[in-house]
Amino acid sequence: MPGKKNPSLKSPKLYEELRDEGASKQKAARVSNAAAKKGRSEVGRKGGKSGNYEDWTVDQLKGKAKEIGLKGYSGKKKSELISALRNS
Repeated sequence: MPGKKNPSLKSPKLYEELRDEGASKQKAARVSNAAAKKGRSEVGRKGGKSGNYEDWTVDQLKGKAKEIGLKGYSGKKKSELISALRNS
């Protein structure tokens, strides 16, 4: 990203910070844009409502993967789905 301009990023600095911390490109973009729109404190309050993925069924995990636009989730095991969701 350094040296490139991406007009879809509303907060490039926060995006870079999140990427440096290990967030995926999609997650960093999603969080930085939400923070730019609603404010960082509002976005921070939003998290923590989904529960523990280990308590979810495979069908629930696949539904969440579909909801957020992940690809190739249909043949994954439960542990692989959880990893994909956490790293998206």
